[in-house]
Amino acid sequence: MTQTAENRILASPLAKRLAAEQSVDLSSIKGSGPHGRIVKADLAKSPSAPRVTHTPASLPAGEDVVKIPNNNIKKIVAQRLQESKQTVPHFYLTIECRIDALLGARKAINDAANGAYKISVNDFIIKACANALMAYPKANVSWTDEAILQYAHADISVAVSTENGLITPIVRQAENKGMRQISDEVKDLAGRAREGKLMPEEFQGGTFTVSNLGMYGIKEFGAIINPPQACILAVGAGEQKPFVEDGEVKIGTFMTCTLSVDHRAVDGAIGAEYLQVLKQYLENPVSMLV
Repeated sequence: MTQTAENRILASPLAKRLAAEQSVDLSSIKGSGPHGRIVKADLAKSPSAPRVTHTPASLPAGEDVVKIPNNNIKKIVAQRLQESKQTVPHFYLTIECRIDALLGARKAINDAANGAYKISVNDFIIKACANALMAYPKANVSWTDEAILQYAHADISVAVSTENGLITPIVRQAENKGMRQISDEVKDLAGRAREGKLMPEEFQGGTFTVSNLGMYGIKEFGAIINPPQACILAVGAGEQKPFVEDGEVKIGTFMTCTLSVDHRAVDGAIGAEYLQVLKQYLENPVSMLV
């Protein structure tokens, strides 16, 4: 019995099956596997392989589809997030912080301002993240193949949703700025981000990102790391609930913070220790004001 050309081609069973389904000639493909074996990935590189397009299989009668073009910002964000999720080894650490003292300090500051300015909870979070990075610099890093880069300052990127897509303007050296200055900068950056008026240096870079969805009532979530940074903090809404202190049941306001971490640059112990430092600042906000 003579063998056919296909039987003599060295290919994995999966590659053979996909080639048959897609009517791809295996003899035209150069294999990248051991001893030139054709594998699944080689099919996608073949000029004769069909290009997959994603279209709805069926639509309800009488309904149309509106095509919303992707602008450059959305394309760049999509590419970076896909690359981050696929290539960065994420892991997640979650902690609860009691923020009654923070809410009290915020109220006192805003009352004293008499309308001249208004500090938000997120401004406190940005400041706390920056101070914690300075107190625990092992978390203020990013990964490269040659070395782990540790930064001298806490440049905090703040996730802002705009009509053109997500953008992360940066509060530079946030550890050296007071609450009012951080508040003013965030308002200015977020406003110009929504108007598309940011300069590239105002949203490119950063050493750490804060993403806060608490204003939407989201209790807890995990965010995708903003490369080349190693950490992003996802902040949920504050929620009142009972807790036990000194044997007594009390009511407190608690906020959930989830740290997404690049395991190449920051391991579990470093991430956990950073959150402990952050928790101290958030639960004792006066320590951030001195």
